[in-house]
Amino acid sequence: MGILDFLSGQFIDVIHWTDDTRDTMVWRFERHGHEIKYGAKLTVREGQAAVFVHEGQLADVFTPGLYMLETNNMPIMTTLQHWDHGFQSPFKSEIYFVNTTRFNDLKWGTKNPIMLRDPEFGPTRIRAFGTYSVKVSDPARFLTEIVGTDGEFTMDEISFQVRNIIVQEFSRVIAASGIPVLDMAANTRDLGKLVAGAIADTVAQYGITIPELYIENISLPPAVEAALDTRTSRGLTGDLDAHMQYAAAEALRKGGEASGAMGAGLGAGMGMAMAGQMANPWARAAGGAPAAAAPPPPPVEHVWHTAEGGKTKGPFSKADMGRMAAEGTLTRGTHVWTAGQDGWKTANEVPELAQLFTVMPPPPPGA
Repeated sequence: MGILDFLSGQFIDVIHWTDDTRDTMVWRFERHGHEIKYGAKLTVREGQAAVFVHEGQLADVFTPGLYMLETNNMPIMTTLQHWDHGFQSPFKSEIYFVNTTRFNDLKWGTKNPIMLRDPEFGPTRIRAFGTYSVKVSDPARFLTEIVGTDGEFTMDEISFQVRNIIVQEFSRVIAASGIPVLDMAANTRDLGKLVAGAIADTVAQYGITIPELYIENISLPPAVEAALDTRTSRGLTGDLDAHMQYAAAEALRKGGEASGAMGAGLGAGMGMAMAGQMANPWARAAGGAPAAAAPPPPPVEHVWHTAEGGKTKGPFSKADMGRMAAEGTLTRGTHVWTAGQDGWKTANEVPELAQLFTVMPPPPPGA
């Protein structure tokens, strides 16, 4: 091999692209003056395509493989350059490498709630989000429709547009599906396929496809979710009347324990009355006559203690206290106490005893 052949071999162009990023969709091969030597080697790896643009006009598209850039490998370029007569000078063209692998785990979601008419809840709003993947299916169309002359085009530059298309079609599909809100979680897979099929024609005009689209969550507004939780909790209580009666009886029982023996007796009496009312629905369900309401418990009479000179006396009934008031041994300033009372009080501070001093006649005139 002569020295000229050796030098000629050393200056043969090698055109290829290795991508170490995760979001580059298109990369332009840079060459000074865009001059590509005739007979250069072009390497297109799996997951790539090479698109030649000659003088602003899209020419040849190369799929994965190793190519010698000659007339038999570039039919369109040969026609544009008029190489049918064997002209082999350097040619000026731009070479764009297009990534044809899938771009996965891309996010989409509804920015605003979607209005729909639910067969059970009526008009309501929902939100949804999920993931999708994008793949370039037609490198030539993608280059002409989306990329243009951008030397490095990333997924972020088109993801916003794709998300808008997904949300628009999702809104239309979900509103026309007629699936109740409570059943949507069980149908997210089918809904995802419907949305992917609905947007297929639109994204195909860009030279891309959506191989996968997932709906991860469909949710209601917080206020509607809270109302739904309340409705579910109410359903778990069973008979609502019986539940309310039981809750009232429990409240009275706890109140009785806190207020002493008198409160306990009152709570027990009210509890028995509640129990009778709870039994009535069962008696009516069995076909019997409704049971008569139990009489209320008799009022509990207070007994009183008095304090005088550091000593206590009693207990005294209210009748005893009235007699003592008439005799003058019980005055408005006498300290008294009864069960359930918070500390000692003067007789005048207790409404029940203060009445004893108003029913008595005042002192006679001139006394």
